[in-house]
Amino acid sequence: MASLCAIAAGPALAASSLAGLSSLPKTARMPILFVGHGSPMNAIQDNPWRPQWEAIGRLFGQEFPRPALILCISAHWLTDGWWVTGAEKPKTVHDFGGFPQALFDQQYPAPGAPALARALAETSPARKLRLDTTEWGYDHGAWSVLKPMFPAADIPVLQLSMDYNRPPAEHLALASELKFLRDRGVLIVGSGNVVHNLRATRRGAAPNQAYDWAHEFDSWAAPLMQAGDGKSLAAFLAKGDLARLAHPSHDHMLPLIHAVAAVNPGERARQFGEGFQSGSISMRSVLWG
Repeated sequence: MASLCAIAAGPALAASSLAGLSSLPKTARMPILFVGHGSPMNAIQDNPWRPQWEAIGRLFGQEFPRPALILCISAHWLTDGWWVTGAEKPKTVHDFGGFPQALFDQQYPAPGAPALARALAETSPARKLRLDTTEWGYDHGAWSVLKPMFPAADIPVLQLSMDYNRPPAEHLALASELKFLRDRGVLIVGSGNVVHNLRATRRGAAPNQAYDWAHEFDSWAAPLMQAGDGKSLAAFLAKGDLARLAHPSHDHMLPLIHAVAAVNPGERARQFGEGFQSGSISMRSVLWG
C-alpha cells in the first residue's frame, strides 16, 4: 500500500504540507494514548473509568505540554480506504441507538484543522489518505473520552478513519508514518477496547468479573502494551479462537494498533482503567511517553 512517508521521511515537505504544518509548533515529544472507551454511557454516568480519563487530561499543561492538536483514531469510523476529517467545525456524531436522550444531547464542539487535514491528504502518495469535509465528524469513540479529558473543547481535533478491509499489519505501517506529528505538539489518541464482544455482554457484571477468555486475551495484550510491541499486537489474529472470542469483529482492536505504532522503543508506559465492563469489554488503557 502507498504510504504517508512523503510527509514523515522525505527530504522535504510539499509546499501545501508546510503550509498546513506551519501552525503546529516544534515541541517536546508528546505522549500517546490508547483509551478503552466501552459504552457511550460512560460519558455521562458515574463509573470507575471516567474519573481516570479526567485525571489524564489534567496531566496536559502540567507533566506534558498542552496539545496543539489531537489526532483521534476511533473504532467507530470504518471506511474503504483511510480518510481524515477536514471540516472547519466537525459535527458531533451520535452513532448509536436505544440510549437516553441525555446521551444524544451531548455535543463536543472542538474545532477542526482543515489546513493540516488537507496537507496530510495531499502529500499521501496516490491519494491513499483522503479528505472528508462533510460526512463524518467526532463519533462517540472520540468525543466520549475527549470530553472528560479536555472539556473546554478548545483544542483542534482531526479524526482518522480505518480501512477495515486491510490487514492489521498494514494499519501498523501506515500509523507508524504519522508518529512524526508527536514532535509537532500533536496528541495521538486511539479509542477502542482490548477485548470487545457485544454478543457476550452481561449487564450488571462487576468491573472485576469477566469471561475466562476475556481475561486471557487481556492478559496476553497487557505486557505487549507495556513494551510498546506493536508487531506482536498486530499479529493478534494468530491467537485463533481466542482472538475471535475477544473480537468477533476487530474494529475495537485496530485503534490500539494505530496508537502503539507511534511508540518508540523503551518509552515509559502507564496502564490505567484495568477492569471489564459487562463481562466482555476490557477497559484497559495506556499512556506512553
